[in-house]
Amino acid sequence: MPGPRVLIAGASIAGPALAFWLHRYGFEPTVVERAPELRRGGQNVDVRGAGREVSRRMGLEDSIRAATTGEVGTRFLGPGGQTVAEFPAGTSDSGGATAELEILRGDLAEILVDCTQPNTDYRFRDSLTGIRDDGDGVTVSFENSPDERFDLVVAADGIGSGTRQLAFGDEAEIRPLGLEITYATIPRTAADDDWWRWYNAPGGRSVTLRPDSQGTIRATLNRITDKGRREAGSRTLEQQRARLRAQFGDAGWETGRILAALDDADDLYFESVGQVLAPRWSNGRVALLGDAAYCASPVSGMGTSLAITGAYVLAGELAAHRHHLDAFAGYERIMRPYVNQAQQLPPGTPRAANPKSRLGIAVFGLALKIAATPFAGRVGSRLFTPPADKIELPDYSHLEV
Repeated sequence: MPGPRVLIAGASIAGPALAFWLHRYGFEPTVVERAPELRRGGQNVDVRGAGREVSRRMGLEDSIRAATTGEVGTRFLGPGGQTVAEFPAGTSDSGGATAELEILRGDLAEILVDCTQPNTDYRFRDSLTGIRDDGDGVTVSFENSPDERFDLVVAADGIGSGTRQLAFGDEAEIRPLGLEITYATIPRTAADDDWWRWYNAPGGRSVTLRPDSQGTIRATLNRITDKGRREAGSRTLEQQRARLRAQFGDAGWETGRILAALDDADDLYFESVGQVLAPRWSNGRVALLGDAAYCASPVSGMGTSLAITGAYVLAGELAAHRHHLDAFAGYERIMRPYVNQAQQLPPGTPRAANPKSRLGIAVFGLALKIAATPFAGRVGSRLFTPPADKIELPDYSHLEV
């Protein structure tokens, strides 16, 4: 007999990870993705703590390790580009500003999709436009295909989830953190190395360069702002390029090189950083997963671990309970404390790492220099180690079919 049909919206990290476990427990997963094909771009993500343990249980840890970026640690730079403090990559499942397993978001998504594609119906260039839950199942309307019936629907389509809006309305709060980040891939030069380099400029600005596995460099331009997501989302890419040149033209260090490369960066992307605070993660036969449910923001270092761990727990609870409402309740009971810890960012984040004045930058640099000393090494390590292992993972192996 065919298993329950589960429609998953989103083919980034959480969606394919959920498809992996659902198939292992006898469900029939279908993944719908708005993009015309798998999005292989993106910046560095960390596979830490519980997320790394889940990747082991999936048999994917070696594949992830083989695709890592080669980043050796994090260097904070002074006004002249000199090193103020450095923190080598972590050597444990969770530690370090640079995790031991650093991988590009697109590379991780490709690993997950490749291993699930034989058993999952992937449908690109489509999205959900309607959800009708009658208690016995869900009839879903699509932008580019006929209505279809599923047993369950899971929204795993990101912080601005359209699927969440269809099923939950405006229940979830997107809390802005007052930071706008622009991402771009630029050419690598002979002067680049394999450190994540972080440079601060006055005005609440920071510039970072990170190595990748493609022979290029991943750059970010970050700026403290009082504007929200809606204001950022109203800009075109050309308007954003002009805005960045006006805001960062005098920032110094490698900023000019990044600004000059923006016209040729075909993956230019920008966002106002925020967190998703959802009072509940399920409504009838529809559930939320990953950033759609509990985005902790890129500055938390926890997004990927939350996505992979949440997928494992949600699928396991569905396999362990006969009724989906009991499964959803178990999923939230196990994951909610883990999410709450992930969303409790260090005091002052992200403003503390993006000081507005030269004095503030000097104080930040001094604090980093002290944190990097052997005497304060343990404190410094905790400073950059998110609570990725603060959950006791259930064992669902007896439920596999």
